[in-house]
Amino acid sequence: MRKAVVVFSGGQDSTTCLIQAMANYDEVHCITFDYGQRHKLEIEIAEAIGKDLGVAAHKVMDVGLLNELAISSLTRDNIPVSHELQDNGLPNSFVPGRNILFLTLAGIYAYQIGAEAVITGVCETDFSGYPDCRDEFVKSLNQSLVLGMDRPLKIDTPLMWLNKAETWALADQHGKLDYIRNQTLTCYNGIIGDGCGNCPSCDLRREGLESYLSNKDAVMKALTDKQAANRA
Repeated sequence: MRKAVVVFSGGQDSTTCLIQAMANYDEVHCITFDYGQRHKLEIEIAEAIGKDLGVAAHKVMDVGLLNELAISSLTRDNIPVSHELQDNGLPNSFVPGRNILFLTLAGIYAYQIGAEAVITGVCETDFSGYPDCRDEFVKSLNQSLVLGMDRPLKIDTPLMWLNKAETWALADQHGKLDYIRNQTLTCYNGIIGDGCGNCPSCDLRREGLESYLSNKDAVMKALTDKQAANRA
């Protein structure tokens, strides 16, 4: 039996990854992290989607220590999410160490249940400048986890080279575009579906959807070409 663990936030990207995983694996587990993020609703949405899609198990893990260490607009209510970059060139929504911690813990969970893969929706094309969403980082951490646990494990990043329009096409490919649009929470201001329309996350999501809907055939072809190249 092929098993996978999806790092799951209930947002557009991780839900798209979950839908694809449900089609590709015999048993899919979700792991969601409570790190004191800006909106607890994120966890409730993740749990509801996991139940609706019929995952084998859904683990919600308290990692509140990250909130104590990492100062960001996503961990502090008094810091407004900004479109402007900070002096270090990163958006103020960057949570330092988040994916290092999340992927490591997901790897441990995968070890315990005998899963062959950890799936995450990080993306270098639309990654908002977060360094822990880069392919180079993921491959490096993957190697470290394999060495540290002495067990084969793949960190799978199905969205890594897709732009947001192609991510919407992937959801549509699985017949779940409307589900992703209406049931997920991506907005930094905690509004389900199309969101507030003003935060950086909503901007990326809206622009990608508009690009896909206005040119479906071309975007779907680009997606299928990338999928074919990845299988080759």
